[in-house]
Amino acid sequence: MKPFDIVALGELNVDLILNQIDGFPEMGKEKFAKQMTLTLGSSTAIFAANAAALGVKVAFCGMVGSDQFGDLVETSLQAKNVDTSYLIRTNQYATGATICMSYDEDRANLTYQGAMDVMSLEDINPAIFQSTKHIHISSIFMQSGLKRDLIKILQLAKENGVTTSLDTQWDPVEEWDLDYAQVLPLITVCMPNETELKALTRKDNIEDAIACIAPYINNAIIKQGSRGSLLIKKDGTRHQMAAMLNENVVDCIGAGDSFNSGFISQLVKGASLEDCQRYGNISHITFPLFLYFYKTCCTSTGFRSPVLQSINHNVFPVSSKNIISFT
Repeated sequence: MKPFDIVALGELNVDLILNQIDGFPEMGKEKFAKQMTLTLGSSTAIFAANAAALGVKVAFCGMVGSDQFGDLVETSLQAKNVDTSYLIRTNQYATGATICMSYDEDRANLTYQGAMDVMSLEDINPAIFQSTKHIHISSIFMQSGLKRDLIKILQLAKENGVTTSLDTQWDPVEEWDLDYAQVLPLITVCMPNETELKALTRKDNIEDAIACIAPYINNAIIKQGSRGSLLIKKDGTRHQMAAMLNENVVDCIGAGDSFNSGFISQLVKGASLEDCQRYGNISHITFPLFLYFYKTCCTSTGFRSPVLQSINHNVFPVSSKNIISFT
């Protein structure tokens, strides 16, 4: 029996999240935000925390500095029931940090990469390839060391019978220099959104983009925002699933990562891909929905809303303290 269901491999940083912003930043001008939070950030960390909240055993392998932000990252992961025994601390680089400016269904980010950019296969404890069922990798374009060794990492996973998933996320420099013809055959599930997939394949419409990756994928799940998700299997079979919409959106940060956590939490349990997709769609909406009800319907003595009780017991099989906060 392997000690972990999932090892999340990737970037770690703190997020300074600004919400309810009075317009877009302009050179030489000041703007106000009505909400601010300093919290554990990074796409992969949100994935890990949410997967742990869904009841699977998760460990994190990433690099942070020996500084206060690194301490915040480590203690925050531990508070979310994410194992940090594979965490790497360095004195050479500071912990990464991102300023997130949230606008309705989108966001603008400014990131200092720091330690996350230098971690490579050489830094990773090789025991992870024997200790987990699945490895999830995200934000590969923010991590030049990890990106350089991606093929080797995926090959090691495959040799050890470990399934893998990859969510490339956006390329901040927009070069999209990833050889997907080499990478995709080594990945169990690739998990882009439509915009990222079109950019990666340099196509203007989604059908042309899908045609580019189709010869190489094992499975792909394409996130479509408010329209839901599209599952594509190796044999070309497609399964479209409509979104479960939430009218009480707190903010959209982490929605795609929440989808990933729902999907992969079921994959490691042996669920069908269609059931994984369904759970991904549920997680995409119920993590923000749970947060909304938690903020508006909770007292210090417990849940007073029947709806919240249903969400808590039926969707999140652990206590609410394990739900990562997006605001």
